[in-house]
Amino acid sequence: MRAPERLFLLAFVGHFALVVALYVLLTYQRMTAVRAGKAVVGDFVKSSGDPPAAARVRRNLANQFEAPMFAYFAAAVLLWVGAVGPFDVAAAWIFLAGRIIHTSVQTMTDNVALRGQVYTISFLATLALMGHLAWLVLEG
Repeated sequence: MRAPERLFLLAFVGHFALVVALYVLLTYQRMTAVRAGKAVVGDFVKSSGDPPAAARVRRNLANQFEAPMFAYFAAAVLLWVGAVGPFDVAAAWIFLAGRIIHTSVQTMTDNVALRGQVYTISFLATLALMGHLAWLVLEG
């Protein structure tokens, strides 16, 4: 595997690590709520059953499987056709940075306006990856 491809994939491995950390955090927050008597295990069956801190984490976790799927799709195809270059490596790392910043804002604050602003970071990186893919397709 070439160095650019390694660096490119490492950003997506980093995103996977973020998702794992969110699952751990969600489990911890739910267990803490149950131990404190603020929730019972049965509450988590309903989408509205999480206490506020856990609900923010749960919502952010769901966000990790929405728009990012387009970044993953572009990454897979770019790797498959051997078209990963420095532009894509930079976009992948900006994507990861944006996901981390967005996660921090969403899970630690109730600032929806700021969350929307920082979401733009990973969204633009995803657009860059999909734009490169579209360029390759249109170029023929």
